[in-house]
Amino acid sequence: MADSLKFGTSGLRGLAVDLTGGAARRYTAAFLKHIGKVAGGRVYLGRDLRASSPAIVADCAVAIRAAGLVPVDCGVLPTPALALHAMALGGPAIMVTGSHIPADRNGLKFYVAAGEITKADETGIAAALGEAVPAGDGAAEDGSTGSGDRYRQRYRGLLDAAALKGWRVGVFEHSSVARDLLVSFLTRAGADVVRLGRSDSFVAVDTEAFSDPLFEPRHTWIRQHRLDAIVSTDGDGDRPLLIDGEGNFVRGDVLGMLAARFLGADRVVTPVTSNSAIEGVGWFGRVDRTRVGSPYVISGMEDAAAGSPGAVVGFEANGGLLLGSAVTINGRVLSPLPTRDAVLPMLAVLGTAAKLGESVAGLVRTLPVRAALSDRLAHVASERSAALLKGLVEQPGYAEAFFAPVGEVQSVSTIDGPRFSLVSGDTVHYRASGNAPELRCYVEGVTPERAKELLDWGLAAASAVVR
Repeated sequence: MADSLKFGTSGLRGLAVDLTGGAARRYTAAFLKHIGKVAGGRVYLGRDLRASSPAIVADCAVAIRAAGLVPVDCGVLPTPALALHAMALGGPAIMVTGSHIPADRNGLKFYVAAGEITKADETGIAAALGEAVPAGDGAAEDGSTGSGDRYRQRYRGLLDAAALKGWRVGVFEHSSVARDLLVSFLTRAGADVVRLGRSDSFVAVDTEAFSDPLFEPRHTWIRQHRLDAIVSTDGDGDRPLLIDGEGNFVRGDVLGMLAARFLGADRVVTPVTSNSAIEGVGWFGRVDRTRVGSPYVISGMEDAAAGSPGAVVGFEANGGLLLGSAVTINGRVLSPLPTRDAVLPMLAVLGTAAKLGESVAGLVRTLPVRAALSDRLAHVASERSAALLKGLVEQPGYAEAFFAPVGEVQSVSTIDGPRFSLVSGDTVHYRASGNAPELRCYVEGVTPERAKELLDWGLAAASAVVR
């Protein structure tokens, strides 16, 4: 097994050169061995627009054929669209995508007939790894025609035909597999859509890295095209990006909170990295906190759905929304979809703002949300991140000295990486990425200026230790 390949917050990830070939076949075979009998005998495959993805799909198809099953190539489509399609047909699926991580990397997201796999399934797949599957017949059925239709139909009637009439919305297309769908959904809702930044080659867009130079043109786009908002997703369409008409990024947890209210959620499940205002806003009967990663949110939603009636909605701090139960919106029933989805939260927030006669910025300003920012240090070896995080929690006096320049530590939570609450009311949270060699920093400040100060300090202080 190649050293770079490992399960992270959502799926198997690693260098594309390590995954292409025998490793992709080996992991696909282990997945099929772990899940056992496949009803209908078909396994559904999808991919993003990375240069390495078609070859990895072909390798997965070889392993599927070797297992006596039929691979169905659904082509280029969003991860939630593939998941919805496979769930409707009662079969497993594999999405070949590295999501938002750099172009030299790729990954596999596995789905059983009921939806995204759990952490227990990840352990089972690892345990089932055997000898490499030889290269061979990888002929796949063409499932590209109609594979995204369920996803299109799911959201076509979510907003009325004139819900966004008078709105000008930019779609930052880059290499997102959801770009054409976003244009279609917004146009059908009455918006005047402006296409922006389309790329024929893969662009790694991290929807949480607001300082990324990729987003610098946003103010020019807004002025030039008189935009009310800009929307986008990461590479595989499961993380949303919404920029208001003033050029401000709407944090994913704010998107999730507003979308959960739009959906009438009674219970919300979200990771510890989401804004602390979710409990304080008073919209939901209960809020459950988890570790970062969709498998943990899914597990929490399952517990929530079993423990109480009502609508259960999950979301991550990156804004990817997961439905743990059916909900009825605008006379349409949305079936459960236990995997991250980028389209639903953006349509929900735009629709809410338009219905209230508010701009996106104005809607967000009505919320009692703590000023929060996040960013990451790239190219940090995992052992360096681990040493810093362990020292902050376990080494006596280390955290107090580390945080002395910005405040006094009041308490620490370790649900997923150390999250320090300061006496001032501010918080600083560090965690190592599960998908890439990165150290992430999340902060909440009592003012926007304080949040910016804390993030700048937090990145610099961590960098001085890990580099």
